[in-house]
Amino acid sequence: MDGMYGNGIALSEKVLDYLWGRQTVSLNNVANVDTPGFKSQYVTFEEEMTKRLSEASSQKKATKKAVTDAIGMSRSQLHTTWSESSRLDGNNVDMDQEQVEIVRTAYQYQYVLNSITNDINRLRSAAKSF
Repeated sequence: MDGMYGNGIALSEKVLDYLWGRQTVSLNNVANVDTPGFKSQYVTFEEEMTKRLSEASSQKKATKKAVTDAIGMSRSQLHTTWSESSRLDGNNVDMDQEQVEIVRTAYQYQYVLNSITNDINRLRSAAKSF
């Protein structure tokens, strides 16, 4: 199926994995909102993915394999927010920010999942006509 969609399914799969990781980190922050000294964390992957895909497509011989490898080699990065906290216990988890991030990530996850589902449904529809 990858051949029919180029790298679309592989890219969507990788994005879903990243979004799942982002959601897990946000939920961990919420779970530790009352832990003294806990510093919130966040995950980024968009910049890394964009950089790798740009490098792969800018090569003189940009092949499907080069793009596939760029997708496979991209990694998410976990960051810790070391900014000072206004709380006396040193915890810097902002519940409002975390809740927004959880909802945003859920919407992004659903969007990508719907995209994959639509691609597969189009393939099924095309296959039924033969």
